[in-house]
Amino acid sequence: MSSTYEHTRSRTLSNKYRPEIDGLRAFAVVAVIINHFNKDLLPSGYLGVDIFFVISGYVITSSLEGRESKNFLDFLTGFYERRIKRLVPALVVFVLITSVLICLFNPDPTRALRTGITSLFGLSNLYLLKQSTDYFAQSTELNPFTHTWSLGVEEQFYLLFPFLIWFTGFSQQTAKGARNLFFWVGALTIASLIGFIYLYQVKQPTAYFFMPTRFWEMATGCLLFIGLQKRVSIEQALEQVPPLLVVAAMVGVMFLPVSEAVTATIGIVVLSVVLIACLKQGTTAYKFFTLEKVVYIGLISYSLYLWHGTVLSISRWTIGIHWWSVPIQIGLMLMMAITSYNWIETPLRKSKWFSKRWKNLSAGVGLLSILSGVLILVGEHLKGKMYLGKMYLGKYPPSDFIYVQDGMECELSGNKPTTKPLECIRGDYRRNTIYIFGNSHSSNLVKSAQNAAKNAGYDNVKYLSNLWKSNGKWTTNWHEDPNIDLILSQTSNKDLIIWSHSTIDTMDKKQHEHIISQLKYLEHLTIRTGVPILIVDDLPSLGSELNFLPKFALFGDGPTTSIKEESKTRKSYTELIKIYVNRNANNYYFDPLPHVCPNGQCRAVIDGVVIYADSSPHFSKKGATILTTPLTNKFLEIKKAEK
Repeated sequence: MSSTYEHTRSRTLSNKYRPEIDGLRAFAVVAVIINHFNKDLLPSGYLGVDIFFVISGYVITSSLEGRESKNFLDFLTGFYERRIKRLVPALVVFVLITSVLICLFNPDPTRALRTGITSLFGLSNLYLLKQSTDYFAQSTELNPFTHTWSLGVEEQFYLLFPFLIWFTGFSQQTAKGARNLFFWVGALTIASLIGFIYLYQVKQPTAYFFMPTRFWEMATGCLLFIGLQKRVSIEQALEQVPPLLVVAAMVGVMFLPVSEAVTATIGIVVLSVVLIACLKQGTTAYKFFTLEKVVYIGLISYSLYLWHGTVLSISRWTIGIHWWSVPIQIGLMLMMAITSYNWIETPLRKSKWFSKRWKNLSAGVGLLSILSGVLILVGEHLKGKMYLGKMYLGKYPPSDFIYVQDGMECELSGNKPTTKPLECIRGDYRRNTIYIFGNSHSSNLVKSAQNAAKNAGYDNVKYLSNLWKSNGKWTTNWHEDPNIDLILSQTSNKDLIIWSHSTIDTMDKKQHEHIISQLKYLEHLTIRTGVPILIVDDLPSLGSELNFLPKFALFGDGPTTSIKEESKTRKSYTELIKIYVNRNANNYYFDPLPHVCPNGQCRAVIDGVVIYADSSPHFSKKGATILTTPLTNKFLEIKKAEK
């Protein structure tokens, strides 16, 4: 480490190297890693990426000023050759190894692999945008390539920026080159910033992942370099700002909640610009940012940024994140980053690959193409076959899935449900009977309802949801069956009907209308008979990653999300069912989220027990009783109200 540091310190000013910039890179990457470990520790630590953007704009502008080139083609190919040698080797190794690892622990790694493949070509930000990814959703933590979106933004910036540098005359140091570049970049910066502010309010993923709405951050670094070079007064003014005060303000911004993302982003960019300008020799902040170990973290920051995503993602698929695991995980990040920097990144960046520049460019593009082709072919062929956990994909219903519990009169369990559903529901329906309806999601309530019924004084629990018809197809049109309507028309306020369905956010218009028709039927039923109806909201979705029993996550929580995030996801569904709840005094509402999401966090694993069987989500047998107590209380409340 020491020899590397001394080498960087000895570079001449003509190379425009500023060791404190590497120190600032260290500050940025540490902030990102802390945030990715635990968002509660540093809610806006993700803004470290925005610091990187400003630094990139500043450093790239500095490196291109007055660079000798024969012509535009020579300038352009030289720029991209340096970018390929700088970024591609470490990225290729990272994507290859991480792809293998995620296949071992994710039974359906398709989205992760596609993110990795697109990251090779600087397109992962657009792929994530196409998937309507919410970067702040906890489900993104399971994708080890999510963080590569920032590489995509930078690489797309590099497609445009060389043209601005050349055609404004800045690289040739023409008389008006700096002024022209400042004007054009300034105009684009204003447009980009306006777009960022506007789109963040109406379409957050676009504002977050789209390069045009991020252009202003890197452009700000460019404008800073020009301003410091051409206007001594600007530098002298900014030098008066105490850098420690700026650093403190940056840390303070990182403690802002995610809801203040626009303000925080603008704030961190402005403060980064001020810090780069005022971070001068002789200040305490300069001494800190140029400490040997701090500079070294900055030097390996690219590799560290890549590999920290792998360590954290695989940890969440396996052992989880705990106080005792953090030192191990940090050690792994540093070990992989140092190895990548010393053996891959630095040697290949400094070595001469081929004598011809076009061969170097071809080699870089060829390597990326070959790896992406291998991942596409092999990934599809080995999908699920490398998984080390317990497989449930392709097996529906899974053995741990609750259709009904043993002993119920209406048994539809397994793949051989009854073809005579009416015989299941007939019986002593005239007194103290609970009927459970809906789609397969209503089955989540069966076991808890059975236990709660006994506690609340109900005699029977009858489940009739996904009926099996003689033609071999499932139907959920139970409310259109006149025989069932005849039975339910004889219910009274001593009985109870429970209805539950999956969230409407994932449904098309036809399915939406189907849910409304069921709710209207229940509305008319309670008006006719006075039977109370309990409408139950949905369970947390936990993202699309919950397609497995996380055999390796028993020390952790498995996939997690928050009540706030889940409430936002199912907002339109909740608003719809509450319309029907509020129309009649005999209608009641029950929200399972507070009961399955302890301390506001929804987890797949609670106390070492996997409570879900699949991603729909359906309870596992072990999780099926989790609502017994809250449903008992709800049943007692309804009984008291109906007396």
